[in-house]
Amino acid sequence: MIDKQGQPTIFLASEIEQCPLAEAAFAVLPVPYEKTVSYGSGTARGPEAILVASEQLETWDGHSNPSSLGIHTCMAVDCSGQAEDVIESIAMAVKQILDAGSMPVVLGGEHTVTYGVIKAYLDAGVTDFGVVQIDAHADLRDAYEGDPLSHASVMKRIVDEGIPLYQLGIRAYCGEEKAIRESNPHIYYQDADELVPQAIQSIQLPDAFPEKVFFTVDIDGLDPSVFPSTGTPVPGGLGWYQTLNLFESVARHRQIIGFDIMEFSPLQNLHAYDFAAALLSYKMMGIVQRTSNMMS
Repeated sequence: MIDKQGQPTIFLASEIEQCPLAEAAFAVLPVPYEKTVSYGSGTARGPEAILVASEQLETWDGHSNPSSLGIHTCMAVDCSGQAEDVIESIAMAVKQILDAGSMPVVLGGEHTVTYGVIKAYLDAGVTDFGVVQIDAHADLRDAYEGDPLSHASVMKRIVDEGIPLYQLGIRAYCGEEKAIRESNPHIYYQDADELVPQAIQSIQLPDAFPEKVFFTVDIDGLDPSVFPSTGTPVPGGLGWYQTLNLFESVARHRQIIGFDIMEFSPLQNLHAYDFAAALLSYKMMGIVQRTSNMMS
């Protein structure tokens, strides 16, 4: 992704210099992949919009300065070609980040991207981890419209790899997904109809859930009043502070090994949501910094 001066767009470019990957605590990876969206489109433009909006952020996030640990923005993944090839390209890019000792912060793109991210951890020999998902949808269909690499099937692909899953904020799923949830002992969940009316701000993962956690956020997991900028909005979602508090509650009793922001679809001339997505990314970096003894 290139700015108007022909330079790569980097996260928080107005405030910081590009940190070498080997020295950066966080590595931002744009993945503008969009192939199987089933309602509104535009997720391919999400990563660039977030990067541009990040120039309006302050380095102080209200509690700490996560940029002080170093942020490296990677070149965007080439998302042309067949889905299988794109998944491999994503996995290779994320594995380079892991090999460098940095934490992946992946900006999508449709939610299928997360399967490529998880594949990178497996390819790197990391198997003892679970995935925590904020989403409006379960994404547990074996295939959607005949495509097993659909955004509606991404969590099924992940649990098929034997990775435990904890779902938060789900409020739209089909009978097939309901059956999968009930039959798989490694899928846990607290849905929106419990989290939102009760204003639950923290969760305790089961003792059996792995110590290491990859956290994936589908923007539609938040309520459309917060983020209408997504292709498949569903009312009754999480609030802004509730989302951050739930993430922090996981980070405080588990080790976050990476996270992503998926399904952000920017709305023309409504840059408030671009900024909110950039701020969400940065706030999550700050939470990781403060809960992981990473303070510089």
